[in-house]
Amino acid sequence: MIRKARVGDAVRIQELVNLYAQKGLLLPRSLGEIYDNLRDFFVYEENGEIQGVCALHICWEDLAEIRSLAVREPYRGKGQGSALVRMALKEARELGVKRVFLLTYIPRYFERFGFRIVDKAILPHKIWGDCLRCIKFPKCDEVAMLLPLEDDAGAEEMDLEKRP
Repeated sequence: MIRKARVGDAVRIQELVNLYAQKGLLLPRSLGEIYDNLRDFFVYEENGEIQGVCALHICWEDLAEIRSLAVREPYRGKGQGSALVRMALKEARELGVKRVFLLTYIPRYFERFGFRIVDKAILPHKIWGDCLRCIKFPKCDEVAMLLPLEDDAGAEEMDLEKRP
C-alpha cells in the first residue's frame, strides 16, 4: 500500500534514505530535513513495514523534483519503486506542476516513465540548492532528467496503475 508519510515514519524514512546515501546513491538527509519535508514523502508499506520511500518536492511554481527514491533490498525489482514514482507523478499532475525532474545514476529506469536526459544547467534551483551540499559538487556524475507534464494531454484520465 502506498500512502503519504506520517510523523511516526520519519525515523524509518531517514534510515532507508541514509542507507543509500552511505553507498553514494542518494543525498544524506538529517532527521530535521525529513520532518521539514515530511509532506513530500510517500511510503510503500506492507504488514507495518516500510519497504520503500519517494518524495515529490516542489521547487518552483512550475517545477518539482522526484527525490529520495529508495526501496529496501529484499523488495527491489518487485514494483514498489515504480509504484512510488507513479504516485509522485500523479500528485504532480494533481498539483498542476508542469515539469518534473530528477538526478539519477539509472537513467534507463526513469526513461520508462517518459523522463528524458537534459543538461543540468537548465535546473538552476537544484544546482544552487541541494547540490551545493553534496560531496560530489561540482563534479556531479548523476544524470539530470526531465518530464514535461503540461503536454501530457489526458494524463489525469489515464489509469496510472498501468503505466510502467
